[in-house]
Amino acid sequence: MNKLMKKSLKERLAILSDAAKYDASCASSGTARRHSGASGGLGSTEGSGICHAYAPDGRCISLLKILLTNFCIYDCAYCINRSSSNVERARFSVEEVIWLTLEFYRRNYIEGLFLSSGIIRSSDHTMEEMVRIARELRTTHNFRGYIHLKSIPEASPHLIEEAGLYADRLSLNIELPTDAGITRYAPEKRPDSIRRSMGELRLKIEEMSEPTMQTKRVRRFAPAGQSTQMIVGADGANDATILGTSARLYGSYGLKRVYYSAFSPIPDSSKNLPLIKPPLMREHRLYQADWLYRFYGFEIGEITSARPDGMLDLDLDPKLAWALRHRERFPVDINRAEREMLLRVPGLGTKTVKAIIAARRFSRLRLDDLKRLGVSLRKVQPFITAEGWTPHRLVDRPDLRAMFEPKPEQLSLL
Repeated sequence: MNKLMKKSLKERLAILSDAAKYDASCASSGTARRHSGASGGLGSTEGSGICHAYAPDGRCISLLKILLTNFCIYDCAYCINRSSSNVERARFSVEEVIWLTLEFYRRNYIEGLFLSSGIIRSSDHTMEEMVRIARELRTTHNFRGYIHLKSIPEASPHLIEEAGLYADRLSLNIELPTDAGITRYAPEKRPDSIRRSMGELRLKIEEMSEPTMQTKRVRRFAPAGQSTQMIVGADGANDATILGTSARLYGSYGLKRVYYSAFSPIPDSSKNLPLIKPPLMREHRLYQADWLYRFYGFEIGEITSARPDGMLDLDLDPKLAWALRHRERFPVDINRAEREMLLRVPGLGTKTVKAIIAARRFSRLRLDDLKRLGVSLRKVQPFITAEGWTPHRLVDRPDLRAMFEPKPEQLSLL
């Protein structure tokens, strides 16, 4: 392992920041700012900087995103850092990660740390070092920036619990949407154990969110919750299977986010893995479908029932594809429709629907009113009626789909 430390710090930073790019479960949404007024703490979870992640409100969150090491005792077929890979290896010491985090913050490069790692020696040994980094940042250096730690599979519950005391968010990657896929491509990992750890973490987050009898205050424990990541396209699972797994994870473990990462072919990969890289548009459509399930009242079956192969339409966003399949539900009167139906209108988001419901209490809305709210009239017009506007059966036009499909010059993006 000493050979991994002989490279310069700059060289190791290049290697380990590049290795971290494969982990998509990196976001700092959902946390409150750690107050530093009286104590003069370092860092902040608010502001702007280098673009590494986005919060739901659109804020750019700058994070130092690195691995503690890309050496790993596991041999997951889809992972570039697997033990049998010929990738160049590197490792940071605990002190170096702390120093980098503080120096990057002081230079206004970052607002927080996203730390993951390959597994060295054992799960507990690796998790102990990651927890030590977070603990030292918080207690010794009074760092008040955002910290996201990637929990290590099979790590002891007490280590995960300690991690939650110092990190804003914890994540534990499920990696693949089916147990069969995990067994085939990551045989050292146990799906039941991963889910058990997620369940224990949920219970701890809920327990710590309740005010204590003595202080009547909520204790701080992973305030931004937990998240996970699934790789798309490595094991052949279709979109219906992926989204079904996500729905179960949200319901069972109270996850804040499931992240989707399109599989990228890697050097010296297993012959069992696909040679073709899934289109990034598939990853994008999964995120859109995930959003419809979580915030728009759609069931997974509604979103994925269009095609017999269980795949989402790459040419159209999932809500528009659903609306075109259910034209009998349209047009919708924006001045009278219930919120649940307005949310199903292509082109209307949650904030816009809220604004429509508030505005129509005082006057009947016209297309110009929607335009002032930032609505794309081209997208919404076939599906609504408004004061002074009736689509005249535009929604029934046989060529309506063609109006929304990407032009030939856009197909290269798929």
